Amino acid sequence: MKGFKNSRFCVLVIFFLLHFGVWCNGDTENMGAQMEINEINSLYSTIQGFVGKWWNGSDLYPDPCGWTPIQGVSCDLFDGFWYVTDLNIGPIHDNSPSCAPNVEFSSNLFTLKHLKSLSFFNCFVSPRHHPTSIPTERWEFLASSLESLEFRSNPGLIGQIPNTFGRLIKLQSLVLVENGLSGEVPQNLGNLVNLKRLVLAGNKLNGQIPDTFGRFTQLLICDLSRNKLSGVLPRPLFGGLISLLKLDLSYNNLQGKIPQDISQLKNLTLLDLSNNKLSSGLPKSIQEMTCLEELVLSNNPMGGFLDVLDWYNMRKLTTLDLSNMNLTGEIPKSIVELKKLRFLGLNDNKLIGKIPSSLENLPNVSAIYLYGNNLTGELQFSQWFYRKMGRRFGAWGNQNLCYTFGLVSSDVPFGVKQCQQELKFVIDVEMNSSFVDFQSSMGYLNDCGIWRCFVVELFMVILLLLK
Repeated sequence: MKGFKNSRFCVLVIFFLLHFGVWCNGDTENMGAQMEINEINSLYSTIQGFVGKWWNGSDLYPDPCGWTPIQGVSCDLFDGFWYVTDLNIGPIHDNSPSCAPNVEFSSNLFTLKHLKSLSFFNCFVSPRHHPTSIPTERWEFLASSLESLEFRSNPGLIGQIPNTFGRLIKLQSLVLVENGLSGEVPQNLGNLVNLKRLVLAGNKLNGQIPDTFGRFTQLLICDLSRNKLSGVLPRPLFGGLISLLKLDLSYNNLQGKIPQDISQLKNLTLLDLSNNKLSSGLPKSIQEMTCLEELVLSNNPMGGFLDVLDWYNMRKLTTLDLSNMNLTGEIPKSIVELKKLRFLGLNDNKLIGKIPSSLENLPNVSAIYLYGNNLTGELQFSQWFYRKMGRRFGAWGNQNLCYTFGLVSSDVPFGVKQCQQELKFVIDVEMNSSFVDFQSSMGYLNDCGIWRCFVVELFMVILLLLK
């Protein structure tokens, strides 16, 4: 009997161990996976090329996808092996190694065949002593996997955008911001039809915006600002970017007029075309862009009338900056219908007429700039409004504009003179009164003595001189 009990105990122990082993095996399958030798060597060589020869990956991180992870590196399993999927080079995190002064691209970078995301931040920093160009070859080896490519804040990264970027057909995000890149934007970037974000801001790019950008039907964000792009706005750009939410082309040398086709960007929430050389007035079709929240067209020699648009159609606007655009006409009262407006910039134009007092009723406005125009008349805002806005209500530089007599000195609009109507009325009354008194004195001459008449006349002369 005792042997039977022992046998039952052994069977239970074996049964438990078998089940426990199966459970553990399912939970630790990933922990037991390894990296292919070629993959791990390519990773070490790639990072060493950017960080420096001192960096010994095999000693510091013998298991980079396991128990000794490398900051900025992420991995995933493919066919039972770990492969690198995300690689971030540069001081992105506090403990990330900085790039070496003589940084170089290792050819092993292009053998990371499952790489989905590649970014370089503040890695190429010396345009004078160690200028570096982006490799023009071998990007096609990453075409089947790469979805995101970023070069951020690399002033030492010079040269042109490689044409071979156009082969990265799976790319969804291309960000080349604050680098030293120059030359024209490659036409074949239009092949990247899966792009959702395109940011080329803060470089020295020149030439025209490629017509091929009109193929980006999935693009959500397009930022080409702070370059030297020239030419006119291509019409295919607006016909094809049907999903676009944000378009920033500011601080370039773009010329010509804004096409009427811009209204096809039905989903656009931000449009910034400021600091260019655009002209020919505001296109009326802008009022059809009812999803716009920020409209910034300042510092363009646009010309034309401000009231050409029915502003009440654009009720989602929070920012409206039309300053320094050579605009004429009066401030339309329809702007008062923009109840979500926070910033209104109409300064440095040629606007005329009175300032609508109903601007005070904009519930969310925090800044109104109207200075540097030809606005006239008497400001009819309340003292509470002036106190609330302070210098964020800018109306100076309008010579024939004044504020109501009787405001507390601490709450008057900055740079605007006080209206003189009441003071002028007092002077006129006193002058008329003096003239009547003078006439009376002349009649009195016949009935008074010579001495008394002389005193009266002398008094009247002195009174007139004081006036």
